[in-house]
Amino acid sequence: MSEPASISRGIAARYATAVFELAKDGKAIKALEDDVSSLSSALEDSADFRDLVSSPVISRADLENAITAIAKKAKLSKIVSNTLAMMAQNRRLFVLPQLVEALKEMLAAERGEVTADVVSAKALTKAQSDKLAKSLSAQFGKDVNINATVDESLIGGLVVKVGSKMIDTSIAAKLASLQNAMKEVG
Repeated sequence: MSEPASISRGIAARYATAVFELAKDGKAIKALEDDVSSLSSALEDSADFRDLVSSPVISRADLENAITAIAKKAKLSKIVSNTLAMMAQNRRLFVLPQLVEALKEMLAAERGEVTADVVSAKALTKAQSDKLAKSLSAQFGKDVNINATVDESLIGGLVVKVGSKMIDTSIAAKLASLQNAMKEVG
C-alpha cells in the first residue's frame, strides 16, 4: 500500500469512528445508513462532486459553504453535515471516499454482516453467488454480502477475501505453485 493511501485511510478511519460512535450514542444508525448511501451515490454519480471534494484550489470558506449547501439539499443528518463542514474547514474532504467505505464496513459489522470480495474467471450466476454466500455464512457465522468481480486471467476457480482471510482456488495460482515446485526440483 502506498504511503498517501495509507495516510488517507488512517484519517478516514478516525473520522468514521467518531461519526459512527456519535450516531450510535444518539441512536441515529438508520439516519447514518441513509447518509452513507446518499454520499456513496453522490460520489459515484457526480464528477462535479468528486472534483469538489478533491480540489486543492477551492478556498476553505467556499468549500465549507458548498459542502454545507450540498448536505442541506441532500437532507443529511446533523452529525454527518457537521462532520463534512469540519472536514472542509480542515481540508480533509479528499478522504471522503475512504470515509464512506469505512462507514459502510462499520455499519455492516453492526448488523452482523461481512463482505466477501470474490474474483472469478467468469461472472457468477445468481445461484452460484447464493450458494457461495451460504457456504461462507456457515464458515464465518455471519451474513455474507458478495462483492463479485471478474478477472479472466484466473483461467478458472475463485479468489475469495473475507477480512484478512484469503482463499485462492484459481487455476492460475495452482499453475504458479506447480511452476515453483518444478523449479525447485530441476
